[in-house]
Amino acid sequence: MKNQEDSIMEEKNLNKALTPVKLWAIIVGAVVSGMYFGWNYLFEKTNFTGALIAAFIVTLFYVSFVFCYSELATAIPSAAGPTAYAEKSFGKFAGFIAGFSILLEYIFATPGIALSIGAYVHGLFPVIPANIAAITAFCIFVFINMRGIESAAIVSVIVTVFAILGVAVYFVVGIPTVDVHGLFSSGASMNGMHGIFAAIPFVVWFYLAVESGAMGAEECKNPQKDIPKAFVSGIGALVVMAVAVLFVTAGNSASDLSAVASTDNPLPAILSKVYGENSFLVKLVGFFGLFGLAASLHGIMIGYSRQAYAMSRSGYLPKALSNLDKNGTPVFALVSTSLIGLFFVITGNVGSLVVFSCIGSSVMAVLSIASWFVLRKKEPELARPYRLKSALIPAIAAVTCAVVVVALVVSQASLLFLAAIVYAAAVLYYLVKERLFANDFSTAEKELEA
Repeated sequence: MKNQEDSIMEEKNLNKALTPVKLWAIIVGAVVSGMYFGWNYLFEKTNFTGALIAAFIVTLFYVSFVFCYSELATAIPSAAGPTAYAEKSFGKFAGFIAGFSILLEYIFATPGIALSIGAYVHGLFPVIPANIAAITAFCIFVFINMRGIESAAIVSVIVTVFAILGVAVYFVVGIPTVDVHGLFSSGASMNGMHGIFAAIPFVVWFYLAVESGAMGAEECKNPQKDIPKAFVSGIGALVVMAVAVLFVTAGNSASDLSAVASTDNPLPAILSKVYGENSFLVKLVGFFGLFGLAASLHGIMIGYSRQAYAMSRSGYLPKALSNLDKNGTPVFALVSTSLIGLFFVITGNVGSLVVFSCIGSSVMAVLSIASWFVLRKKEPELARPYRLKSALIPAIAAVTCAVVVVALVVSQASLLFLAAIVYAAAVLYYLVKERLFANDFSTAEKELEA
């Protein structure tokens, strides 16, 4: 009987194939699409000065958050990620909410990315309808992810390198025509603190899903060393790209920032104003943009499939989602969550999807930061291969996270109401499952030890 149980658990082990470079590519790749679209909607809310203030707050939050998150991920290297951290700190209900928030963040992010892929493809090849391109791209990357983590990670490295190269080309060809004076004297209104708060959810898109690498913890060859290397270098690369893209885009459209906010492919749109619609540079950046969007679509699919797998393994979701195929891939988890995403590719609005994804991200971040403080007090002897020397960085993360949450509350009341309904349904599901199927529940930590 014991041999049979061991065999079952062995089947449920993910394949350890990730090196620091591959994990870095998954982290940066999951986020890099944020350089190519989504963030630009902030110019509907504020001007360049307001955007800089919002970007400073959000960047400070994510940089400090990544350091906290690296400590948690190395201390508890679980595919459950924030689910495991919140569960260990506050119990199963908090673990479920953290996991649900991750799924909400990722499942709403991927349709937005796919829709932008459609816009980029249509811009390059007008004969192809944007919606058809979006649906096709989404299905292609589901198939690639079904091939296993090793193949998926190699694809991540390739598309991420091209995506970064695209940002570099955009910066080099766009910087000579930046109107520095116009940036601060365009006449566009900052709209006060409300404008800054309204811009924050869109600035989050520069860094959204950076935590996805933690869901690959069980697939790392040496998670205690690889995770901090990948996270710290990853956030550094993302900050540099975010600053470059914001500066060049605003600097080349200072006279009409609102036009930047009305497109799903802002980088080629900006260059077409400078070099003409048929310019080789416009096509080149649009081509690289596809790699950036593909990298994020691919990386976030890895994240949400592993999160659903881990939540299933702990009993939060149906057990079938924790079954693995011969490649060690949670195919059922991947396909079921992707079907939800595909529905919103067909029906969704990019701006609303961006904000809804940010709401899930914010709840996850609150629980993760709170877990850092609780575990430091509750389990001071917990092995922490990567350990922050003081609570200053987590304190900065907590304060700036609070500002992001307040910004969401102030500027997105209608979508927050919808999110509250979704969370209420999730809580009801949890309570019913706990009452009727209490024996199904395990913990992420126990599953990791097994």
